[in-house]
Amino acid sequence: MIIPLFRRRGLAALCLGTAPLASAATADTNDSITETELRLDPLVVSATLSPRTTSDSLASVSVIDEAALRRQDPQDVTDILRAQPGVDVSSNGDFGKTSSVFLRGTGSESTVLMIDGIRLRSATTGGPAWQFLEPRMFERIEVVRGPRGSLYGADAVGGVVQLFTPEGEGGPSPSITLGGGSFDSRRASASLAGSEGGTRYAFSASHFATEGSEVVEGEGDKGYDNTTGFARLSHTFASGAEVGVLALRARGNTEFVGGDTDFVQQVAGLYGELPVTDAWTSRLTLSEARDESDNTDAFGDSVIDTRTHTARWENTLTFGPHELVAGAEYSEDEVSGTTDFAERKRDNVAAFAQALMDFSPVSVQAGLRHDDNEAFGEELTGSLALGYDLDDHHTLRASYGTAFRAPTFNELYWPGFGNPDLDPERSETVELGLRGQFGKGFWDLAVYRTEVEELIANTLVDGRFAPFNVDQARIRGVELATGAEVLDWTLRAALTYVDPEDRETGNRLVRRASRSLRLDADRELGDWTLGGSFIAQGHRYNDTANDERLPGFGIVNLRAGWQFAPLWSTRLTLENVLDRDVVTARDFSGRDYLNAGRAAFLSVRFGE
Repeated sequence: MIIPLFRRRGLAALCLGTAPLASAATADTNDSITETELRLDPLVVSATLSPRTTSDSLASVSVIDEAALRRQDPQDVTDILRAQPGVDVSSNGDFGKTSSVFLRGTGSESTVLMIDGIRLRSATTGGPAWQFLEPRMFERIEVVRGPRGSLYGADAVGGVVQLFTPEGEGGPSPSITLGGGSFDSRRASASLAGSEGGTRYAFSASHFATEGSEVVEGEGDKGYDNTTGFARLSHTFASGAEVGVLALRARGNTEFVGGDTDFVQQVAGLYGELPVTDAWTSRLTLSEARDESDNTDAFGDSVIDTRTHTARWENTLTFGPHELVAGAEYSEDEVSGTTDFAERKRDNVAAFAQALMDFSPVSVQAGLRHDDNEAFGEELTGSLALGYDLDDHHTLRASYGTAFRAPTFNELYWPGFGNPDLDPERSETVELGLRGQFGKGFWDLAVYRTEVEELIANTLVDGRFAPFNVDQARIRGVELATGAEVLDWTLRAALTYVDPEDRETGNRLVRRASRSLRLDADRELGDWTLGGSFIAQGHRYNDTANDERLPGFGIVNLRAGWQFAPLWSTRLTLENVLDRDVVTARDFSGRDYLNAGRAAFLSVRFGE
């Protein structure tokens, strides 16, 4: 699935670029306010396939920009996603161990992960391998909460997380970073980005290795290494036509209790965009995504590789303040390896359209998509959102959307277990939101209700244990996000309440916390930056019967940066400084998967 990321030079530059954390001391006051407003109400593309500010997108959206990623310097992507509005994370330990990201109480298979418009997931398990994503490859993260089936097709029930890589702008900008820390961790990365004439380029590579920490008590440390490379090259002609290629590949090894996995995660894309008229832009994109693993465990050796090939044609037409996006998409999932699946391929053909209409102070956004899947048939999804500007600072929004989760290859075809008669899970969501947007602050409140039918569960039916469409779920929630920039302080807060209930039993869905709080505060002091985060989450249950309760936790992370010479800087991060126990999952033997505990990391960087 591809979305237009290189549309209209001015908007794209604002949307995909990030402003510096603070303006230079000599900057004009009005310019400083403008930059602040852009940081607090940034442009996003994931919510509507077209650049819109967060307040105009009529969706619940969070943006983590380059400045925040650099300040927090997370070890993996899930570290910075944890407890963001509507986001929950469960993991089987730190450093490359299996992780799940839950958006609004839905499963990890119901959250779509995109990298520069290319979807990455395992077709066998249904979810992406979040734990293998190197955060230093990305300069921006957009989290869109709520159904997006009308834009992204299958599995966008809880929402979409999209990671953006650098595009390159200005003169050549090289950088090199070296670092290390607790658990014998080592990290090195290098990058080069820039532009010349109509050509833009960005290249980067990184390597991370660690002896790891104890995942389960008494089983010893479990190591992890990851080598990631990225390349992007594009050219814009005098006519406005643009062509480009991009590729990202991560490979390495992670150890777990009883074995290890060699992994590969890869996305690659080729696109061409043509301005047919002043009001019509047409774009064709071809892409491939790979999720590959070579596993050794108690059952022996196994190989599971999945690939998704996608061709997408998208057309954007503008009519004054209104915009129409329409197109078609073909994708094919392919599975190979040592497991003898009854079927190894399936294709999906889709057509979609979205209208973005502005009748100020009223705005309307409507979308419709039809999918025809070789494995499970046809699905129609739609969305409708209405916005009303109460005044210059407040926008009221209401929306309704449908989505579906596609059965995975494991659920359909795993030998002796799969059920080829499965139907997709289907959902309906209603949401009401109110956003306040001011010069140096914002707040956003959203309440929603999601009904999921035909929930796929592994259970015993007519003497056979297999996946069946048997359950229903109801998810209710409230999210409050706020932020401000005051007296050199950058402040963010997120408060989430979610009630993900299995309607058959009345129990909470497994491994979801119902309450979470996240506070981030950072300040610039000349050549220094100081900051910290407080993350708290309530208890969760490890089983469907809600008998295995996992306690809540609260952790504190601290950070400091120092630019000690032109182009030279150093950064220190202290994670879980109070050394609290963090347990979000338990194994089949009832043993807790442990977090790494208190950790320190120091790095030195050359470059802007």
